[in-house]
Amino acid sequence: MNRRQISMLTLAHMFTDINQGALPALLPLLIPRHGLSYAAAAAVVFSSNIASTVVQPAFGYLADKVSWPWLPSAALAMACLGLGLTGLAPTYPLLLLSAMACGVGVAAFHPVGAQLVNLHAGHQKAGAMSIFGVGGTMGFTLGPILAALSTGLWGLDGTAALAGPGCLMAMISAWAFTRKPRQAPAQARTKTGEDVGKAAWGPFARLSGTIICRSMLFFGFNTFIPLYWINVLGQSESAGATALTVFAASTVVGSLSGGRLADRHSKPRIIFFSYIALIPMIPVFLSMTSPFAALAMLVPMGLGLSVPYSAMIVLGQSYLPGRIGLSSGVTLGLAISIGGIAAPILGMVADAHGLHTAMASTMVLPVLSAAIAWTLPRSKAATTRVKAA
Repeated sequence: MNRRQISMLTLAHMFTDINQGALPALLPLLIPRHGLSYAAAAAVVFSSNIASTVVQPAFGYLADKVSWPWLPSAALAMACLGLGLTGLAPTYPLLLLSAMACGVGVAAFHPVGAQLVNLHAGHQKAGAMSIFGVGGTMGFTLGPILAALSTGLWGLDGTAALAGPGCLMAMISAWAFTRKPRQAPAQARTKTGEDVGKAAWGPFARLSGTIICRSMLFFGFNTFIPLYWINVLGQSESAGATALTVFAASTVVGSLSGGRLADRHSKPRIIFFSYIALIPMIPVFLSMTSPFAALAMLVPMGLGLSVPYSAMIVLGQSYLPGRIGLSSGVTLGLAISIGGIAAPILGMVADAHGLHTAMASTMVLPVLSAAIAWTLPRSKAATTRVKAA
């Protein structure tokens, strides 16, 4: 593993996803400046997300055809500049365009970033992907915090300052990604088993289904854990924030641990057993009335949800030999974004039937995912590649 390149890609991933995490936090200030309704305000975030969702597979497809080592840095700069302009935009249409530019920058980064991780990972692809994924998780976590700090000091003009560190990171990463290495990675020098074999579209489609289910679980719990602590368990807002922090920290540990496991064991089985372990956890969590017991339960839930993350991404790449960018665009972008629709759907269920019922409705997702995961073959069996998953 080229640890220097993986570290640089992880940092770039963090700075890219800071923009995604920060944009929703700007809405309370954008609403009075532009006189927006709640629907118009939601459209700002939606325009960024839909732009990212739609074009991400396209960038992945192009990355498989053309070598663009400069693209991750350019994409990071575009995402940061798009976010920076949201606070400076004088009109609502320009605000939407800025948000869309941010989304396109995010979309352009992920497929090529994941492709470069695969290239520099050596035989530790899942481990490297887990580190890369932690960068994104950290970005989502830091985004709202940094948005609050910058706008607290300078108002909406603070978005320009918020974009500054990311643009600096883009320049540093541009130097790191485009300079000529002393020795090209083995994957670049020779055509290996990574590029040999037929595309296994059926298994890849089923794998994408498990990723969508995982994304629905993650976004659902990530959105409603604080509200559950306040409205169901009767705790304070700070206790709800603490619960969310514990859950997020558990997903980071699980992602890193899962990467190590996936480099040593069967990726389809890791995915299957992770979902099997999740099946009883959700009803046990929802049956708890003690906030301390519920808090403790969030740890294995976060682990079970995140352990298969890197196995899924790397298995998807191995199902589509020679199409690593396209695979990453779908699994890191399209499938995860589709899963993000769970939050508003769960919100509607909560409005109609209560928050406890809404969260209980997620219990079907690990069952469905485990059933799909059981059908996933190793990549050798699916693609007749030389190297097994």
